[in-house]
Amino acid sequence: MTDSPKPWDAPQVRKWLERRIAAARLDQAAADRGGYEARDDYDKAAAEEWACRAVTGADWTDEQATLAARLKELIGQDDYPVTGIHDDLRFERHVRTYLRKLAKMTKANDGFDKTLRHQ
Repeated sequence: MTDSPKPWDAPQVRKWLERRIAAARLDQAAADRGGYEARDDYDKAAAEEWACRAVTGADWTDEQATLAARLKELIGQDDYPVTGIHDDLRFERHVRTYLRKLAKMTKANDGFDKTLRHQ
């Protein structure tokens, strides 16, 4: 007997994205208090928030294929406009890394049930 793949749970994905946005904001605030030494942590958290916000709007999360297509489109972008970061190149690298992580999670339909702040 084989296990069928679990169905796409759009509300769970949206909940996971919202929680990651909240966690990224908390991480940015902590990094901001960390000063000069925590600039990379700030850019990393800002990249996570940007990536999650880019797929939260509209109806991107309703279907697995739609979210995967949106992530592929975002990964192919040349730049990711945002203000208030410390290093544009480092931020863009972190955004692409996080988008690839989301794409892998979407393809496997796995990991969206982990809603704790630290992953």
